[in-house]
Amino acid sequence: MIVVSDTSPLGSLALIDYLWLLPNIYGTVVIPNLVANELTAAPDTRIQNILTLDWIQVQPLSSTTIAETLQQNRNLDPGEAHAIALAIQLKADELLIDERLGRREAQRYGLSVIGLLGILVIAKQRNLIPKVQPVMDALSNQAGFRVSSQLYHYILMLSQES
Repeated sequence: MIVVSDTSPLGSLALIDYLWLLPNIYGTVVIPNLVANELTAAPDTRIQNILTLDWIQVQPLSSTTIAETLQQNRNLDPGEAHAIALAIQLKADELLIDERLGRREAQRYGLSVIGLLGILVIAKQRNLIPKVQPVMDALSNQAGFRVSSQLYHYILMLSQES
């Protein structure tokens, strides 16, 4: 299975010490060079250290045309645009991305997307975590992850915690 990730899901999981979920669910996660650069430039060493993990693979884009189009015409940030372009290039099974606009654009290209909350639901289903709620709360409180109350309650319902 090929999974490509944007910067923010990796960084958010690193900040709450739940990055270990990704290799347990996917094995390997692929990121474009630009996402690797964003991780390197992060102010927190926990995020910078993501690049030292053996299950993270950095892969260059063979063409930046799609990424440039997404940035210029769709106002995506560079990390999102490059992650989408790499997912298209690799014919990825899944793209890990949280921002609504980026998800919408990825789906326009026919990509299957999943966000952090979807990862938590899978993690609970696979008995990797006992409950989703404390991890969602940690994401909000420690990583600044924003989730609407409607989505929060929907995820709790999906996880059979409400």
